[in-house]
Amino acid sequence: MKEYKVIIYQEAMLSSLILGSAKVDPIKFTAFINKHAKQGWRVVTMEREIRRMMLFWDREAYLVILEKDH
Repeated sequence: MKEYKVIIYQEAMLSSLILGSAKVDPIKFTAFINKHAKQGWRVVTMEREIRRMMLFWDREAYLVILEKDH
């Protein structure tokens, strides 16, 4: 039997406010994924999206679907 988990990774709101938009930092994103991998989770798929924040700013986010054997 498989167990699934959906997580959203996005950069902090402050960087969007200062820079006008925020892109995901690959080093932080890697650490985030590796933290879940150590718990037995495996990435099945992910989707990139741009999220609007307070009408004027954008920030990049990833919706990640993980699975592990239960």
